[in-house]
Amino acid sequence: MINTTESKIETSPGQALAEWLECEQSEIINCEREHYRLAVYELNGREYAVGTDEEADEAAAEAICGSVWAFNASFILGYCGLPLELEEAITSFQASKCESANDALLALVDKWGFEGFAEQAVSADGRAHFLNTYDDKENEQGDYYIYRLG
Repeated sequence: MINTTESKIETSPGQALAEWLECEQSEIINCEREHYRLAVYELNGREYAVGTDEEADEAAAEAICGSVWAFNASFILGYCGLPLELEEAITSFQASKCESANDALLALVDKWGFEGFAEQAVSADGRAHFLNTYDDKENEQGDYYIYRLG
């Protein structure tokens, strides 16, 4: 009996990037580091982060976790169900503390559930806003998502 079940050929992140860039995989350099949870590759001085849908979701949540301090105060207050009259106080706190404000604002968001906050942020701006530092675009190639970093 002949087995007619075809096995799915798995593509690596590097192969997916090569296909998307229309180049040979041998031209791409694996940077052996991560951009959040995504593998980073380089071609001709340009860096790209590549990962599956699940990895991209996790990476976006991680990026959001580290950047709550930079969110619009009205977005944070709206998610937490707090009065918008606090916007000036939150904005002032963010301006005076910058990145140092992150832990306090993250603790505030955590009271209402960080996962929901991250989901709303991605829904509002898309994953690429948090993962693509070049042009805010998310590119899909097969089972992978590609983000240009520079």
